[in-house]
Amino acid sequence: MEPRTDIEAVEQANAALYETIERGDHEALSELWLDGQVSVVHPGWPVLRGRGEVLRSYALIMANTEYIQFFLTDVEIDVLGDTALVTCTENILSGGPAEDDGSVGPLIGQLVVATNVFRRTEDGWRVWSHHGSPVLADREDEEAGANGEDDGDEDAGV
Repeated sequence: MEPRTDIEAVEQANAALYETIERGDHEALSELWLDGQVSVVHPGWPVLRGRGEVLRSYALIMANTEYIQFFLTDVEIDVLGDTALVTCTENILSGGPAEDDGSVGPLIGQLVVATNVFRRTEDGWRVWSHHGSPVLADREDEEAGANGEDDGDEDAGV
């Protein structure tokens, strides 16, 4: 189904980004990125600049990840002219190293907040930049603190 609005087109481009990573399809992933000066920040990594460095980083991730699946939540899309900004939470499920029998190892869950910037091209929306940052705080702990509930520090004398 062809997108009717820029928001829908960007939503499809964003979904394609994650789907190609899940499939480990480096060739398709490279087609989603702009040519030229792009950037990526993977959680815990330094800023990588330039198409070659960015695509090399994804090749390393794909080569060293047995299984990965993204469940995107909190997706917000803004379009201004030929630039689109997508923010979301990546709820990531990934498999550890393969077991002796060839099956995927233990599954690990992780939360990452991400910002993806897209630019409109003649060939559609292409990724310009991706920045992922791990979520270190537990949401339940944040909600409890925000609601004034006991956080266990009542004897701290503050």
